Amino acid sequence: MYKPIIHYGIHFLLPLIVALFLFKNQWKKAYVIMILGMLIDLDHLLATPIFAPNRCSINFHPLHSYYAIAIYILLLIPKKTRLIGLGLAIHILADSVDCLL
Repeated sequence: MYKPIIHYGIHFLLPLIVALFLFKNQWKKAYVIMILGMLIDLDHLLATPIFAPNRCSINFHPLHSYYAIAIYILLLIPKKTRLIGLGLAIHILADSVDCLL
């Protein structure tokens, strides 16, 4: 019961908190960009079955691989890609916590 609350809380609330505290003047734009990080879940369409409730996404799906995660971390460095990197890193954090639970 608490697993989906934690998972989706990280997916939606953490980006909102980050946007409100770190990007005060443009928090709506920052929030939307970070939420778009969920598009990496499109790689779930490549799996059979598409959804498996007990499957860990990390290093299973291509956009959740360790190589992809390394790129997401690198996106945090340049200012121009920082919001995208934050959205992707928060997404990976949510999925990692989900795996631990």
